[in-house]
Amino acid sequence: MPPPPTGRRLCVYSGGFLTEGRLRRILELAGWDVSLGVPGEGDWVGVWGRTATAWRGEAVAEWRDAPVLTVEDAFLRSVHPARVSGEAPVGLCLDRRGVHFDGSTVSDLEHLLATHPLDDTALLNRAREAIDSWRYWHLGKYSAVDPALPVPEPGYVVVIDQTEGDAALMGAGRAAFHEMLATAAEEHPHLPILIKSHPETVAGKRGGHFDGLDLPERVSFVTEPVSPWRLFAGAVAVYTHSSTLGFEAIYSGLKPRIFGQPWYAGWGLTQDENAPARRERVLTRPQLFAGAMVLYPVWYDPVGDRLCEVEDVIAHLAAGARAWREDRRGYVMAGMRAWKRPHLRRAFGREVPVRFARRVPPAGERVPVVWGMAEAPEGTLRMEDGFLRSRGLGAALVPPLSLVLDAPSLYYDPSKQGRLDRLIADSAGLPDGEIRRAERLMARIERLGLTKYNISGDPPELDGDRRKILVAGQVEDDASVIYGASDVRTNLDLLRRVRAENPEATILWKPHPDVEAGLRKGAVADADLEGLADVALAHIGAAEAIALADEVWTITSTLGFEALIRGKPVTCLGMPFYAGRGLTRDLVARPAHRSGDVTLAQLVHACLIGYPRYFDPRTGAPISPEGAATLLAGGIEMPRVNKLAAWVQGLLPFRRG
Repeated sequence: MPPPPTGRRLCVYSGGFLTEGRLRRILELAGWDVSLGVPGEGDWVGVWGRTATAWRGEAVAEWRDAPVLTVEDAFLRSVHPARVSGEAPVGLCLDRRGVHFDGSTVSDLEHLLATHPLDDTALLNRAREAIDSWRYWHLGKYSAVDPALPVPEPGYVVVIDQTEGDAALMGAGRAAFHEMLATAAEEHPHLPILIKSHPETVAGKRGGHFDGLDLPERVSFVTEPVSPWRLFAGAVAVYTHSSTLGFEAIYSGLKPRIFGQPWYAGWGLTQDENAPARRERVLTRPQLFAGAMVLYPVWYDPVGDRLCEVEDVIAHLAAGARAWREDRRGYVMAGMRAWKRPHLRRAFGREVPVRFARRVPPAGERVPVVWGMAEAPEGTLRMEDGFLRSRGLGAALVPPLSLVLDAPSLYYDPSKQGRLDRLIADSAGLPDGEIRRAERLMARIERLGLTKYNISGDPPELDGDRRKILVAGQVEDDASVIYGASDVRTNLDLLRRVRAENPEATILWKPHPDVEAGLRKGAVADADLEGLADVALAHIGAAEAIALADEVWTITSTLGFEALIRGKPVTCLGMPFYAGRGLTRDLVARPAHRSGDVTLAQLVHACLIGYPRYFDPRTGAPISPEGAATLLAGGIEMPRVNKLAAWVQGLLPFRRG
């Protein structure tokens, strides 16, 4: 479906088009000039679905003989329903023929599914990979579901309820849903039947079709926010009128029984009671997904404020869903420095406000959190900066846009298996779509020159053909050295070891930026560099330094991980989080729990996608690693904390909150 010419006027007669900023912005980016007034030649009329106000626009369109653009939410909308949270959509369906849920007429989506070849290999591969990621992160139209919640033992029937009065029902009411339940009971007389309630019904925002019904003993409601993907995995059959969950059931390997005329019925992937007879084409699952999720909707990236692809939306919603899943119990954070608290409150307190305490309280409903390796009882989560941190230094009080939570220890402690170790070990089971995502993220990081701190400078010109070894300096009292180093524990000893083993190489010495700025311990005097380093790389970024080198030597620096992403050989004299995985030359033995080798893409997925949480520094909203890369590459102005104010705050009496 070709886009409209930029600036084509769209006349609207419903307040939401003008007051809901995200809706209007997506339409603008899609080429529509949203306005009031009477349509003239070449103008269109915009209506929202089949709502109670749509008749106004339809009447004006008929009066002025103007074409109608019908707008609806896309099939991946948000973490929560709008009626529950007010959350804005990340995609729209813009239809010029009709509306996708009205089977009485042909919509743009139906026309696309019926006529598009859907045979392009690249398109179908994209669809398959997106399906992988969609399922992996347990996403749906609404993604506030928790895969950790239990579901019944396999061997049951699922009946999907919808909200009363929903326009997508096209007038169907309680009688239709009761008939659907009766059919399910008749066809499966000895199996439990689970009625999956709509989240708006659970939240008390809209009624369901089985409210107050006297149900048989073997029929029960599913009101907990369980993952539909897990629910469908144990289902023998699924019955729905027209819910988007029926579409998701198709990708759980089921052939759902459909009683209405939803857009996904009639293509050979469902058991249809009432599908339009004109839908005669048989589609594969990737073809249906390609049409409905790749080609048809208009997707929006709220971080970059741009139109995007379904892969970007999946990544963005995965970040939001993960934040809800992990944060909904609430946190009590102990011993956090005063300057960090506002950032932590915004980042982790969107579901339940964060409480701060001087020390970890006794076990309670909230999850206890401490910074780093502070003393804490068992069951406490430990927090640290992530590996794409900021534009600027933490020691300079620049808040991070990525943080990690781990237990029982942190990624820089190789003596204990933590969450990152488990993610890396489990990465062998990642679906192809997530592996491709990690590969795309690596390529993007290298192309954009991103590193942990994203400090840059002009690299020197280097002469000669000798092998160039970059030696990554570290903060000598940093936790990664304290926990991860072996016999080499200082920068001077590191340089001596590298020179002793590589007498003919050109040694490039890069001090840690915190040390270079005079903020942390680890400086090497110029006199001590004599004979050990050929070139001192002062005030340049990690990406520029890596580009100069043929290989990298380090104790435990994150720069070694950044070098791996860029295809450079790395030698480790300690045991950083990325060592002992078969990707580095390790001069110390790897711990027993790092027994299996992984690919670079698997390592990157664990370290940059599965492990950290990312936040928009402007709002604290959860974002994807891809969104973080967009912000860092765009030169976002990172908020800075006034050092004097932070010091004064630390002296004030502690306040809970």
